[in-house]
Amino acid sequence: MTAPNRNALWAGALVDELVAAGVDAVVVSPGSRSTPLTMAAADRDDLRVFSQLDERSAAYFALGRARRTGSVTPLICTSGTAAANYHPAVMEASQARVPLLALTADRPPELRDSGANQTADQEKLYGDAVRFYKDLPEPAPNDRALRSLRTTVGRAVATAEGADPGPVHLNVPFKKPLEPTRVPGDVPADLDPVSAAGRDGPYVDVTPGSPEPGDDELRALANELSVVDRGLIVAGPADPPGLDAESVTALSHATGFPVLADPLSNVRYGGHTRVAPVIGAYDAYLSASVAGDDAGGSDPATEWDDPEAVLRLGASPTSKNLREYLAGTGADQYQVDPAGRWREAEFAATDLVVAEPSRLCARLSRLAGGGGGDPDWRAQWEEADRVAREIHDRERAATGSEGGDALSADGDPAGFHEGDALRAVADALPDPATLFVSNSMPVRDLDRFVGPTTASVTALGNRGVSGIDGIVSSALGAGSATTDDLTLVVGDLALYHDANGLLALDRCDVDATVVLINNDGGGIFHALPIESFEPPFTESFKTPHGIEFEPMADLHGLAYARVDARPEAVGDPAETAAELVSACERARDADGSHLIEVRTDAESSHRTRERLAAAVEEAVHGAGSD
Repeated sequence: MTAPNRNALWAGALVDELVAAGVDAVVVSPGSRSTPLTMAAADRDDLRVFSQLDERSAAYFALGRARRTGSVTPLICTSGTAAANYHPAVMEASQARVPLLALTADRPPELRDSGANQTADQEKLYGDAVRFYKDLPEPAPNDRALRSLRTTVGRAVATAEGADPGPVHLNVPFKKPLEPTRVPGDVPADLDPVSAAGRDGPYVDVTPGSPEPGDDELRALANELSVVDRGLIVAGPADPPGLDAESVTALSHATGFPVLADPLSNVRYGGHTRVAPVIGAYDAYLSASVAGDDAGGSDPATEWDDPEAVLRLGASPTSKNLREYLAGTGADQYQVDPAGRWREAEFAATDLVVAEPSRLCARLSRLAGGGGGDPDWRAQWEEADRVAREIHDRERAATGSEGGDALSADGDPAGFHEGDALRAVADALPDPATLFVSNSMPVRDLDRFVGPTTASVTALGNRGVSGIDGIVSSALGAGSATTDDLTLVVGDLALYHDANGLLALDRCDVDATVVLINNDGGGIFHALPIESFEPPFTESFKTPHGIEFEPMADLHGLAYARVDARPEAVGDPAETAAELVSACERARDADGSHLIEVRTDAESSHRTRERLAAAVEEAVHGAGSD
């Protein structure tokens, strides 16, 4: 059937190529200038259309979905400030290597720089944050223009999902009429069928690939690792679609290297942890002061050996303690990156290996065997993890009424803290589950307090530029791409910042359990020196707000529950943890979405983290540690 006008023809060809490239969903926001694109998407039965009112939330929703799947979910918006609202998510996608495709409708070129309504300079709007940009020509009903358009769309999707995945921007100008109204003579009847309707499949079929070492280089690397007695594999936050845990485990077995697995690496959780030395509590007992020959102090029983070599996979680890420890050891560090980019901000890495990390681990595992490493080396890390978990468990079991375990300076029990909330949420997760964690403290508490488990948990977070904006939308976008149970752990400021994102629960048919850690302000600032500066600290950093979140739950149709975990309300920390576990399990087993508010005290939680860190350091490294 002939398109009613050139805009409809153009938009139809563009959307056809998205689908041919494997796109199965788009996120649209209402607007007039984008009408041709929205109508073309809505006309496809094989394309799921998510409608989001807020462009910033829409962009993060698409980002979250792509983070879960590894495939792009394109965005469609109108001109003007709508496109600018994509920018935060574009920045996150760029740094976190998440495929994103922004299709921003625009006014025709002659209206730019004219003062015309809703017209802004959208050319290269996102600067160098995008992997590929093109200002498309105005719709032209001729064969060459259509072939060019189809080729550009194929290139855009392939670039977004390529070896260096990230955001791509196509700016799409349209003149009126924007609706699919018939314009006689606008579309010639003699267009080449291939140009007008495309090919059987993509117009340009892209075969993906990524760099990897040649056989000689691989053998050289394997030989270097084979002579190492004390080595580590450090798995940082994974680029979508994630690290292959089995490949990493295979290399660990071949070399004898323990795996220090970030919670966002896809390696800390899963059945492979039954047989692999996956270490998770390192943030509790590592620091820059631990590195070095004398870190173990005077007690031989607590001497601590540093690694000779470290193989680093994925992005920079969440744990600052781990990053600084590795830099202080002086070990050879092999940073593995499929795009050949630098992602090691301590600047202590000695080698950059350009390779896809999962495939590299699988290949190395077949060549690097024989040494097996030092058996005492693995035992050191497993014992340190055991000690840290034991202290965390003992603290959790302490009771306020009976004195509990004296971890604090005055002999009082540490009590329930925000790290316990993350542990309780993890305890209640079904198998399988998708867990999305917010910045700033939730992801850090997940890292330190929630250890490896055999459950199939996909843990996700926005650690590219680590903002608190768009967290709700990202989580719901991830939930839209899976049948797994979805749990979001979010702070009060992050939830307030992206409250519009909750509209996706109903509009995009996503169910979620939202666990809100409400400490009435910016809790992470208690960990910074600014804490001692009053009154600016409270007024300008912590910023208590006093918001009641139950009405927000009512507004968006979430069932609501509250667990009061503030020190004045907690008698027995174990009972508080059990209460939160029970609330999460009830939400998991019930229909619909739920908001579980956990009221905490930021300062008390941070003081508890400090006391626990001191107790773990004393137990692992001894009284002589620095």
